[in-house]
Amino acid sequence: MADAPSRATLDMLRRLVAHDTTSRNANLELIAEVEAHLNDLGAHTTRVHDDSGRKANLFATLGPTDRPGIALSGHTDVVPVDGQPWSTDPFALHDDGARVYARGTCDMKGFLACCLARAEALREAARETPVHLVFSYDEEVGCLGARRLLDDMRSWPVRPSAVIVGEPTEMQVVNAHKGKLSVRATAHGLSCHSALAPEGVNAVFACSRLAAHLADLAEHKRANGPFDPSFDIPYSTVHAGVIQGGTALNIVPSECSLDFEIRNIPGEDATDVLAGIKQHVREHIEPAMQAVHPEAGFTYEESAAFPGLDTDPDAAVVRLAKQFAGANASGTVAFGTEAGLFAREGMPAVVCGPGSIAQAHKPDEFVSHDQLARCERFLDRLIEHLRAS
Repeated sequence: MADAPSRATLDMLRRLVAHDTTSRNANLELIAEVEAHLNDLGAHTTRVHDDSGRKANLFATLGPTDRPGIALSGHTDVVPVDGQPWSTDPFALHDDGARVYARGTCDMKGFLACCLARAEALREAARETPVHLVFSYDEEVGCLGARRLLDDMRSWPVRPSAVIVGEPTEMQVVNAHKGKLSVRATAHGLSCHSALAPEGVNAVFACSRLAAHLADLAEHKRANGPFDPSFDIPYSTVHAGVIQGGTALNIVPSECSLDFEIRNIPGEDATDVLAGIKQHVREHIEPAMQAVHPEAGFTYEESAAFPGLDTDPDAAVVRLAKQFAGANASGTVAFGTEAGLFAREGMPAVVCGPGSIAQAHKPDEFVSHDQLARCERFLDRLIEHLRAS
């Protein structure tokens, strides 16, 4: 029979998923509830808000505040449920005895619930080495909250010496993942009647030529690398997802946009890949556009972006996470997390959390009882480690 999580974890998860923290919404009600829970335990808490004041990160310290310690980190926002065929209310926990269903159970309120349910025990054990609980906003739309938090943390006198990000890895320790850079390229052409098409600059054609180049580049990466065999897809990928332009068939379109992304292995810089794409546009697409209309060309807007994670498998944080997980090895995943941002700021990080990424963002999202129980055991070993130190 599969292990079962504690009633405290399930009750906490029930409370967390009841807050609709879809990224378009505020997260302050959830943050206030979590903050009150931790303040009752004597935690030192700090909020870092976004510009609107509608969202906040929460950084809470259990134990002494004058030394680095270990951070347990996760995001509070979830993806939308719009148009998805859910069998039950996505913002009310449904427990069938083996799995719990609701938006965010897997990605990633299950991890947050485990941490909060163990917060009192963590506080009692963190007499010498503190434990920091980090709750961010807007991870799903570009890791915006973590960026704001890290901007503030640069001026803090003490920061964590190790970070464990609880994204769903089925409680496997992950020391490396790919980075991501999302870009909207907009072609600016010249409109005219389609009967006089050669007198205009067709922005749809221009974006189509860019899309064809991206397809060629994606194939080049697949065939020639560079490669990192530790990943299931051992090379950087290039993908085009959305193209939009034009108003009517008899009008040469003056504007068209193309959304594409680069998911890079840690050994390759996504900004270098993007620079190569822009160079191709300058040399092979824009000259023909500008021969007709000198002001024609492309502009670019970068949106979601996060660096890859490439923590040394022998780093202290990896060894500790393997000890807590009862694992003998660490690995890699293709999806990205906030861990790369922490690592870039000098805080060594790993990813390890309950649930499978295969369940994330889907209707009837779930996390199993067994996964939550394994996460609780992970935290119990951390508590034992703190007591021993």
